[in-house]
Amino acid sequence: MLAPSRSDKVSVKSLWLGPLEARVMDVMWERGESGVREVMPYVGPLAYTTVMTTMARLYKKGFLDRYKEGFSFVYRSRFTKEGWRRKCTEAFVDEYFSQSLGTDLLISTLLDTDQVRDESVLAELERKIRRKRKELEPG
Repeated sequence: MLAPSRSDKVSVKSLWLGPLEARVMDVMWERGESGVREVMPYVGPLAYTTVMTTMARLYKKGFLDRYKEGFSFVYRSRFTKEGWRRKCTEAFVDEYFSQSLGTDLLISTLLDTDQVRDESVLAELERKIRRKRKELEPG
């Protein structure tokens, strides 16, 4: 499964999943190829047409591919969950910087989150900063 490429600029809104869409995508990422009937038990007591419409919407939004098998479609995710998370993060950062909001607020908010209180997270940030500095060095 291919993750979306960095060069495909998309808006944060186009990557947003509603609650049912998110549950369906979690099932698809976990199970792989599935038809509507295979997904239904994992998303709650919903009508077949509700799940079918949700999967068709995810296909139209570019989250799923599909092919016809008999009288119904079999769906599969177009990208991994990690690929989707990366694309969401990249779209957010691109949109943030396109509005010229500056880096200070973004960086300080990131550092102020509870997740960054862990020493291993800080060490990982430092490693990534050092690697990026080396990439930017001339010659």
